[in-house]
Amino acid sequence: MSEQTKEQAASLPRIGDPAPQFAVNTTHGPIKLEDYKGSWLVLFSHPADFTPVCTTEFVAFQEIYPQLKELNTELLGLSVDSVQSHIAWVRNIQEKLGVKVEFPVIADLNKEVATKYGMIHPGESTTETNRAVFVIDDNQIIKAIIYYPLTTGRNMDEIVRLVKALQTTANHQVSTPANWKPGEKVVVPPPSSQQQAEERANDEELEVIDWYLAKKELKE
Repeated sequence: MSEQTKEQAASLPRIGDPAPQFAVNTTHGPIKLEDYKGSWLVLFSHPADFTPVCTTEFVAFQEIYPQLKELNTELLGLSVDSVQSHIAWVRNIQEKLGVKVEFPVIADLNKEVATKYGMIHPGESTTETNRAVFVIDDNQIIKAIIYYPLTTGRNMDEIVRLVKALQTTANHQVSTPANWKPGEKVVVPPPSSQQQAEERANDEELEVIDWYLAKKELKE
């Protein structure tokens, strides 16, 4: 790995970092990241307009958009194509597939946002953004990052589930177990002392599997 590549990798945003700020042109006009403060945001990149996998993804993202809005979560797409290309593509999607894309799409021609967020992986492509997903909370902190290769379309159910899990953690200070879905038990933090470990065995609100692993139902 070259020194330049190492420096670029070291500067990439990580979970828990403030989301890199940007001011961009989109299919809905000029947008700044600050415009989304107070709501959650799913920022995702796609390789290119008028490509088959990306087209299926845009239809699928639009399908989950109403669910995300109910979760106080907005959706924002990105690729290095122009605004005109984006407009032509979303019009084509509506004409050919009957789906109106309602969320904005960033035109990142100079790759400024893609570079800040590490959306271009030279091992895959030096000219296209990969399928990155960044979940950013209402304080504009990065809460999750997922990368997919160019060849693999994303699972929208997982993106919705991820947002719900992250918001549950933020609101209740708990964790979520593997394959968790809303309504299922959550994982409580492990005890920080021997006394707490002993006390939890008598806590009727907990499902204690062992001293370090316990679950509970969330109360509304």
